[in-house]
Amino acid sequence: MPSVIVVGGGLAGMAATAALASVGYDVQLFESRPYLGGRATSYTIPTGDGQGETIDNCQHILLRCCVNLLDFYRRLGVLDQIEFHREFYFMEPGGRTSIFRAGVLPRPLHFAGSFLGMRYLTASEKLALVRGLLSLQSEYGKRPDLNDISMTDWLQEKSQPPRVVERFWRQILVSAVNEELDRMAAACAFQVFWLGFLATRDCYEMGIPKGSLGNLYNADLWSSNPKVRVYLRAAAASLTGDGMRVGDEVRRADYYISAVPFERSQALTGSPVDGFEHSPITGIHIWFDRSITDLPHATLLDRTIQWMFNKGGGKYVQLVVSASRSLVKMDRQEVLALSLRELKEFFPAAVSAQVERFHVVKELRATYSAKPGLKRPSIRTDVPNVFRAGDWVSSGWPSTMEGAVRSGYLAAEAVTQAAGHPVKFVLPDIA
Repeated sequence: MPSVIVVGGGLAGMAATAALASVGYDVQLFESRPYLGGRATSYTIPTGDGQGETIDNCQHILLRCCVNLLDFYRRLGVLDQIEFHREFYFMEPGGRTSIFRAGVLPRPLHFAGSFLGMRYLTASEKLALVRGLLSLQSEYGKRPDLNDISMTDWLQEKSQPPRVVERFWRQILVSAVNEELDRMAAACAFQVFWLGFLATRDCYEMGIPKGSLGNLYNADLWSSNPKVRVYLRAAAASLTGDGMRVGDEVRRADYYISAVPFERSQALTGSPVDGFEHSPITGIHIWFDRSITDLPHATLLDRTIQWMFNKGGGKYVQLVVSASRSLVKMDRQEVLALSLRELKEFFPAAVSAQVERFHVVKELRATYSAKPGLKRPSIRTDVPNVFRAGDWVSSGWPSTMEGAVRSGYLAAEAVTQAAGHPVKFVLPDIA
């Protein structure tokens, strides 16, 4: 069977590796870091007592609609490490909570009960929201200009009230796409709502890893596959159709896949990458001396913090701020002070709780900015035996774990087609 070199051990590179190995290709996977997973991974931080604790760089979640990501987890044998949640908790300052979940009615009325019970919106605001969702449903896949206008433009066109925009549309979309509404192509937002909420009754269910992200992508998971060789701490310096240079050595294969972020792609392959910008995510890990909540997670309204995830009995919480440009220039203590100030508005127990330790992770290059008019490159390059993958290439999905896996599968499909024996790996969207 043909041989393939994959550069980049993030989700895209691992997905391409798993797919090609499953049909007999010999694959070498090169990763510059000492671990796999890319931006969706874990690492150990010191705890001050001579020990260490493993944390995720940021909480990553998936939805039932992420069919290719779930397929990838099945290939790795880690699907049982994902726990799905059917309820979302929308919390207002003061602690009042509305629960969002599917009811007994068939799609598209499956959220009717939750809409009626959402106490953080007025009756007129709920009606406006329903009109907006119906417009989205009728225009999805039919309106040609959605990639060229921002979601703010579309929401203004549909006369969505400011509180509906802030408390519903923005609350969901900024977390999902990692960009502000005025910098987000409406096409990305449409896809999130259609596949994540409207396509099926259970597509919205949220999957959270039971343990650390690193457990899902541990290099040892590949050791039993004779078709795969994984090389860590092996940074590729260049990649052409004639070989990949790593250190002083040139490695050769029949086909190559560059699965690195866009900022590295041009330097690695020489193929230009134009128009891309980064959007940051900040994760704040806080360990308290007592439990501050028994909720598994919550989305927090009207404040900087967007999500709280309960990582350990309510004593260890992880907070997430997507598109976190306002936090980039803050120092760690300033971020902590802001986080505690806001947490106390939602969780009364946090007022008397003492912080034992904390850790702030600023992912300045978390994702690409899904801005209107952005042209994402295709899987194929100008070199017949070199392909690209990554959440930033044209995969049909925005910058998500599902988008990364889809791109890896698409690159693997392109390799099999170039080899003369096409194989299909990408699973179709749920609707």
